[in-house]
Amino acid sequence: MADLLTKVSGHKVLRFTLPTMLMMIFMALYTMVDGLFVSNFVGTDALSALNIAYPAVSVVVALGVMLGTGGNAVIARNLGQGRSGRARSRFTLFVVVGVLLGLCFLPVAIFFLEPLVALLGASPLLEGATEDYLFIVLMGAPFAMLQMLFQSFFVAAGAPGRGLWIMVAGGVTNMVMDYFFIVKLGMGVAGAAYGTVLGYCVPAFYGLWYFSAKRNRTLWFTAPQWEWGILLKACSNGSSEMIANLANAVTTFLFNIMMLRYYGEAGVAAITIALYVQFFLSAVYLGFGMGVAPLYSFFYGKKDPKALRNLYGISLRFLAVNAVLWFALALGGREGFLALFVPRDSQAAAIAREGWMPYAVSFLFIGFNLFASALFTAFSDGRRSALISFLRTFVFLAGFILLLPLFMGGPGIFFSVAAAEAITCLISAILLTRCKSIYGYGRGQKPKNFEG
Repeated sequence: MADLLTKVSGHKVLRFTLPTMLMMIFMALYTMVDGLFVSNFVGTDALSALNIAYPAVSVVVALGVMLGTGGNAVIARNLGQGRSGRARSRFTLFVVVGVLLGLCFLPVAIFFLEPLVALLGASPLLEGATEDYLFIVLMGAPFAMLQMLFQSFFVAAGAPGRGLWIMVAGGVTNMVMDYFFIVKLGMGVAGAAYGTVLGYCVPAFYGLWYFSAKRNRTLWFTAPQWEWGILLKACSNGSSEMIANLANAVTTFLFNIMMLRYYGEAGVAAITIALYVQFFLSAVYLGFGMGVAPLYSFFYGKKDPKALRNLYGISLRFLAVNAVLWFALALGGREGFLALFVPRDSQAAAIAREGWMPYAVSFLFIGFNLFASALFTAFSDGRRSALISFLRTFVFLAGFILLLPLFMGGPGIFFSVAAAEAITCLISAILLTRCKSIYGYGRGQKPKNFEG
C-alpha cells in the first residue's frame, strides 16, 4: 500500500487489487472443481445433490465473510489512523470469534443432518448424496471460517500476494484430492466433500502460522480484549456481505425448488451449471471489491478526499470495461461452459441453453452492485451496504424467482436474475450519487463525514 500513499493511479490500484481478484478467480475455479469431478465421474444427479446442499454451506460462508469483511474495515481504518496495537487486538478477537462460530456447526451435522436435508428440499433420489456431502463439509466449518477470515485479513496486513498464493495452494489441494478420492477411490460426493475440507485446511493452518510466527509484520496475534461494541460494529459493517451470502442460500433453495417443480432433477443440474458460471464470472468483481475496500477505508481514515475521488473514478472505469467483457464472454462461451459439466445432447444442457441469455445480461449490472455494497462497507456504512444486498437478493431476486414463472413458465426462473440485477443497479447508482459529498469521493464537493 505504501506506493499508493503518494499518488493513486489506475496502474497502482490494479496492481494492489490483482492478487485478490486472482485469489477469488482461483477460489471460484476450485469451487467448480467439485462440480466438474462429480458431474463427469459420478453423474448429473450427484451434481444436483451438491446444489441442494449449497444453501447450508452458504450459511457458513456468510458468517465468515461477514466477520472478515466487516472486521477488515475496522482494522484497516485503525491502521490508517496509526492505531496499530488496537488493530492487532481486534484482529485476534475476530479470529477467535470466527473459530467459535465454526464450531457451532458440528452439532448440527451430528444431530440434525436428516431434517436439515429434508428442509433443503432434496428429492428421494438426491437425499443420500446430499447427506454424505453436507455432513463432511459442516464438520470442516471451523477451517472454512478461518479461510474466509484470512482471505480478508491478508489484504489488511498489506500482503494480498501472500493471500493469493496460499489460496492457490488450497485450491490445488482440493483439485488433487478430488481426483484421488472421486476418480481413484470412487468415493462419489463424499470424496468431493473431503477434498473441499482439505482445501480449507491449507489457508487456515498457514494463516494461523503466519500471524503467530513473527512480530515484525503489520498484524500478528496478540492478547485480545473482548469488545462487544466493536464486534457488533464489525458484524454490522459486514452485514451486507452476510446478507448477500444468506440470500445466495435462500435463492439457491428457491431455484432448486422451482427447477424441481418445472424440470425435475435435470433442471437442478442445469441451474447448478448456471450458478457455477455466474460465480466464476463474478469472481473478478468480488475480488476487486475486497481488494479495493481497504484502500477506501485507509484513505477515509486518513481524511484524503483527493485520493478517494481518484480511487472512485478508477473503480468506475474498471467496472464498465469488465461489464462489457464478461457479457461477451458469457454469451460466446456458452457451449464451452456446458461441455465442462454435461454432454451437449443431455436434458440438463438443453434446459441451461433455454435460460442462458438472461444470465448473460445480468453481467452488465452485477459488478456495479457488488462494488456499491463493498464501498459502503469500507466506509463502515453497514446500513446502506446491507440495503443494497437485501434488496438485490431477498426482495428482487427471490420475488422474481417466485413470480415470473407464473407468467412465463420455467424460463421465468432464469429471467429473474437479469431483472433483479438491473433494478438493483438503479438503486445502487442513486445511493452512490447521494453519498458522494458525505464520504468525500465526489469531485468538487466538500466532505461532510470526516469524523475521526
